[in-house]
Parts: sequence; structure tokens; C-alpha cells
Amino acid sequence: MTEGENKENVKAKGGEASGEGGEKEKSKGQMKKEAKKAEKAAKRAAEKEQKGQGGQQQETDGPDISEGKYGVQEMNQSKQKNVMEIVSVKSLKAKDAGTKIWIRGRLHTSRAKGKQCFFVIRDQQETVQCLAFVNDRISKQMIKFIAHVSKESIVDVQAEIVKAGEKIESCSKQDIELHVHQVWVVSASDPQLPLQIEDAARKVTEEDEGTFAKVNQDTRLDNRILDLRTPANQAIFRLEAGVCSLFREVLAKQGFVEIHTPKIISAASEGGANVFKVSYFKGSAYLAQSPQLYKQMAIAADFGKVFTVGGVFRAEDSNTHRHLTEFVGLDMEMAFKFHYHEVVDTIGNMFTQIFKGLRDRYQGEIATVNTQYPAEPFKFLDPPLRLEFPEAVAMLREAGVEMGDEDDLSTPAEKLLGRLVKAKYDTDFFILDKFPLAVRPFYTMPDPADIKYSNSYDMFMRGEEILSGAQRIHDPNFLIERAKHHGVELKTIAAYIDSFRYGCPPHAGGGIGMERVTMLYLGLDNIRKTSMFPRDPKRITP
Repeated sequence: MTEGENKENVKAKGGEASGEGGEKEKSKGQMKKEAKKAEKAAKRAAEKEQKGQGGQQQETDGPDISEGKYGVQEMNQSKQKNVMEIVSVKSLKAKDAGTKIWIRGRLHTSRAKGKQCFFVIRDQQETVQCLAFVNDRISKQMIKFIAHVSKESIVDVQAEIVKAGEKIESCSKQDIELHVHQVWVVSASDPQLPLQIEDAARKVTEEDEGTFAKVNQDTRLDNRILDLRTPANQAIFRLEAGVCSLFREVLAKQGFVEIHTPKIISAASEGGANVFKVSYFKGSAYLAQSPQLYKQMAIAADFGKVFTVGGVFRAEDSNTHRHLTEFVGLDMEMAFKFHYHEVVDTIGNMFTQIFKGLRDRYQGEIATVNTQYPAEPFKFLDPPLRLEFPEAVAMLREAGVEMGDEDDLSTPAEKLLGRLVKAKYDTDFFILDKFPLAVRPFYTMPDPADIKYSNSYDMFMRGEEILSGAQRIHDPNFLIERAKHHGVELKTIAAYIDSFRYGCPPHAGGGIGMERVTMLYLGLDNIRKTSMFPRDPKRITP
């Protein structure tokens, strides 16, 4: 071998050696990749093993004998009619023990332990305890499913009515429970709730302060849809509907005609600054503070007796327990033959009939509200107690209140008077007649026997005014005289005065706040509890 050949040979070997070295470098990269693959494979194996354990657990649970008896229903798009009869929780009775029924309601609470699950279904005001336990028709899988249904979900439950072994204090249905056969979720709730219904429904006493979660008023009103689901709120608004229907019923029986008055008007109903101004095409208009002008126009148009139910708007910056910027007004007006007391008697009797109707027809609702908000039963006399203003002043002075003969009643004086009347006459409702003329509006008829007083009246429940009324001046010339005396610009009330120029019978009436009547009848502490979606200076939502 020549030296050159030897060099070439060495080069070749070096080349081979170099090539082997390149292959070794490449295998290191491959090793990294393979290591990653191995790691992924190990994870997959671990997952597979975990699944295997789950499968073993499923095998431990055994076959799902409840398949087809629980789950989530397909979204209801009205494909079928009358699939099954669903009864209300309210209708369930102990005498029907052994009967199999379907109910629909919200999952109020649930508690699973071992092979059983207790849960409560709420259907509006009513609640009933349900029990599901592993047996020859209920599987462990079904128990687990029920335990994981989120609170407030709407569910259909098929169950057998069973007499309860002992009184179930936590439910309205205390003598029965339901033994579950099927459970289907109709509409699932988000698991995270902004407030818990059991917290919102709980009676919190001073002793309980700090022990349980307390839902404050703003949280309730911000989440009103949930808050309204509590049994007490369900009862409050059903009773409030009763106030409205009884108002209509009592007056309709006496020949009153229901009318509907405009809420967009060209001038403030009662003058003053407490009025909402709104844009109206190229001009402006106002929201009605009262239907009074239109009630009186209906009297001038020979309707005789009228009433109306509708929204009333007051731009008062009053953040109190009894004021709203929008409320439902129950207003009435009536022509009389000889004396305005004909109207006072009619209104007083109307209230008596409303109170009797609430007492007799809404016992369940009153009891439900009292469970969360305890209050003394509302007391009234038949016929109602009527006092004159000087008598009220004398009672207040005797109790230490300093006031003049013609001073209006302050809010504290009203409340004190309510307590004094309750102590002396044992009634929560009374009529106060003959208010001083100086504290009443310009259209109020003066008392012919004493110019200091007027033919006007207020009515009170539990020491708070719920109606203000009077005999109205029906003579246009006298109306102008009184308006000038009060400094009212005649051009702002021209339409009002004109409505009396063609003859108008003597008449009187009054306006009632529906929410305030409900609040005071039930003994509640805030009018926002009786307004479904309250409006006040600080709230215009939801």
C-alpha cells in the first residue's frame, strides 16, 4: 500500500468514523423524542388504569336497574300534549297515602348520605320532602344523579305518597313524604346562585344574628327573580292581588264603573315640582301624579260612581320605608246626594269588606308571611271608627305632643296617634275627618260650619295614612277663588276648571296606595317588600 493509498484509506475510515459519530448525535435527539412518547404513553396507561378502576367501581355499583327512570329531559319545544298528569304539591294529602303521583317543582334542598338521598321540592308556596333510597327499582347511579342536581332546577318527580312517621317541621307538607320512583330534570339551574333561597326565606331574630347568613334588601332586589321564589314573597303578592280584586269586587257590586285614565298628561296633576317631565315628540309632557282630574271629569260626564286601578308617579326624593316613585293607585270618586259623609261611609265600608275578604280568603298566605315576618293580626271595627281632627289633636296633646289646632300631622304624630287609638279602641283602622283647610289642596271644599276646617279626611292603618280624600269643589267660580287664595296660576289648571262649567254634581273621593295597604295589613316594615319590582329615587332596575 502506498503512502497515498494509506492516507486515502485513513480518510475513508475517518469518514466512516465521522458518519458513525453523526448517527450517534441523531440517536440522542431520537431518544428525547422517544422519552416524551414514553411519558405520554405512561400517562395514557395511567388514565386507562384509572378508567379501569372506574369500570370496576361501576361493576361494584352493579347494573343500572334505574336506567330510563332518571336523567335530563329533552328541551320542551311543545312536541307532545298531555303526556302525564302532574299534580300540585298543595293538593297532596295524607289520606291519599299509597297513591303514585307526578309533581313538578324546584329542587329546594338535597342531602345524600350513603345509599339514600333526601330532597325537598318547592312548588310556589308549598314544600314537600322526598326520599330516594337504593332498592329493587332505585340504583346507586340514580341516587348519585339526584344528589348532583343543582338547587333551583325544575324537576319532575314520580313518587308514592307515604304518611310521615313524625312531623316534618322543615316543610309545609308536614304529615307526608314522597318515596321516589322517577326523577327528571326539566330545566337545570346554574349551580352558583347569587343568594340561597333558604337564607332568603329564613326568619332571622335578634338571637340568630351572626348565626345564619342574612340576605340584605339590596341583594334581594338585585336578584329579585330568586327572592320572589321564597314562600313568604309568593304569599305576599297573592294577597296583594286579593287587595286589588276585592277593591274591584266590592265597588262593582255597588254600581261603580271601572275607568282607565291617561298617564301621559300635559300639566302636573296636582301642581308642584314632584312630577316627572318627559319628552313628547317636539314638546314635553308629564307622568300623572294622580288620576283625580279624570275621575272628576267622569263624574261631570254623569258616570256617578267610578274607580280606576293604575300606575301613579311621584318625583319625590323620599328614601323612606313607605315611599315609592311609582306605585299602583286604587282610586275612586262618587257623586253624592246631600252630604260627603255618604262617600266617607262608602269608602269605610269598602275597607271593612276588603279586610274581611283578606282574613277569610287568604288565611294560608297570612300564615305563610307570618312564619318569616311575625306580626300581630290586623284588627278593625265594623262600622269603622271615625274621629274628627280636634279629637286627634286632644289625644296627642294629652300624650305630650305640642301642636296647634291647624297644624298638620307629622309622621311621628301619625304613628303615635295609631298607637293611642289602638290602645283606646282596639282597632288598627280608623278614619280621621275634618282636617284643617290650611293643610289641604285648593280644590278641597271648606267646612260650612267652621272655615278653619274642611270636608276632607284621611284613613289610617297601623298608624300610617293609606288614603287621603275630600269633597271636591265642583263650582268653577268658587274653584277659581280658592286657587287664587293658594297662589295657583289659573292657566296651569284651566282644563281642570273648564270641566265644571257645564254643571257637575257634588262629589268626593280618594286615592289609595295598593302596596302600602298590603304592607300595613301584613305588618311588614318596608314597602319594597310589597312592590314586585320597586322604583324609588335610587332604584330603576330590574
